[in-house]
Amino acid sequence: MDMRDRVNAALKDAMKAKEADRLSTLRLINAAIKDRDIALRGTEDEAKGCENSDVLAILGRMVKQRQESARAYEEGGRLELAEKELAEIKIIEEFLPKQLTAEETEKAVDAAIADVGADSIRDMGKVMGALKGKYTGQMDFGKVGPMVKNRLG
Repeated sequence: MDMRDRVNAALKDAMKAKEADRLSTLRLINAAIKDRDIALRGTEDEAKGCENSDVLAILGRMVKQRQESARAYEEGGRLELAEKELAEIKIIEEFLPKQLTAEETEKAVDAAIADVGADSIRDMGKVMGALKGKYTGQMDFGKVGPMVKNRLG
């Protein structure tokens, strides 16, 4: 079952169970996927449409946006809005693969460096590309980037 089907099945279940908050978040996910489909129109990738890797990237961005919003709401004393954002994160994360631990991330970075044959900072793009191809949705690439840079630099 691909990601789009999983989201649609969860959407139907939320409708049947009358879970308004969950339904709202699932509709946001669906809208983001449809936006990506629209963006692909007229390109070479239109026939394939939005693939699972695209959906994982979309979900990752949605989580990151909500984390930033929750932090801003907490700093502003708007705890009820921060809680709403955190609840949405939990729903979105149901569709993401399990996040790698720090040790697993380090091993993945070392393996990617070895696979690519990277030996200098100029190879960072190749290493990051290999990691994104294999671990999309499983690691925070904002944290992985500096880790790769340290290993290559």
